[in-house]
Amino acid sequence: MKTIKIIKIGGNIVNNKKTLDIFLKNFSEIKTPKILVHGGGKLASELSKKIGIPVKMIDGRRVTDANTLDVATMVYAGKINKNIVAQLQSNKLNAIGLSGTDANTITSIQRPSTPIDFGFVGDVIKVNTSIIELLLKNNITPVFCAITHDNNGNLLNTNADTIASEVAIALAQNYVTELYYCFEKNGVLRNVDQSDSIIEKINLKTYLKLKKEQIISDGMIPKLDNCFHALKNKVLKVNIGTIDMITNSQKKHTSLHLS
Repeated sequence: MKTIKIIKIGGNIVNNKKTLDIFLKNFSEIKTPKILVHGGGKLASELSKKIGIPVKMIDGRRVTDANTLDVATMVYAGKINKNIVAQLQSNKLNAIGLSGTDANTITSIQRPSTPIDFGFVGDVIKVNTSIIELLLKNNITPVFCAITHDNNGNLLNTNADTIASEVAIALAQNYVTELYYCFEKNGVLRNVDQSDSIIEKINLKTYLKLKKEQIISDGMIPKLDNCFHALKNKVLKVNIGTIDMITNSQKKHTSLHLS
């Protein structure tokens, strides 16, 4: 089976033009099939504040009311997604920007309102791999934003880490899948104020211990939950770190393992 790389980049990379330019150039040069998934929560929060829409987060996840959904759709599926695709085209990589609605690629269900009401937030229930594989076979690289739909005409804000994990899991049936979460830190840190305090290997037992000790907390919890969910569902490799780990295998980062 062919190897495929699913790479997710966070909002701080998206927001840093220099870092994003370097990443997209390197991403364009990856020879194996690849898929890019991007966040953009920081930019969405900035725009929300500018136009007077409150930003509410619970356990690292965004609460999405109707106004926030409008902002998320404009920012994720519009401004960020199309700018990234334009830059990839300039790097001679033929890419297509997608939300989960496009070609019915990712279907979600609205998260139940209990115990916490997150509003118009979706949990992925199906990834249409036939469309994704058709694009890949024609040398077109999918670029997914964090918007999906419920097949009833409703858009849903969906965690980009979750989208990356679910796409990787779905493709694991026909590919050897590698999942990379790139953000501004060197990996999962033992001390968030010390950039070199990287925890280089985390298994499931270690993760539960670090979470109990609150060394891992807030937004890192849903990220690692997605990592282990992927590993439990036939994804071969999951790594967390800066964009440098994509091109430099010696660059220190965090690798995740079940045992």
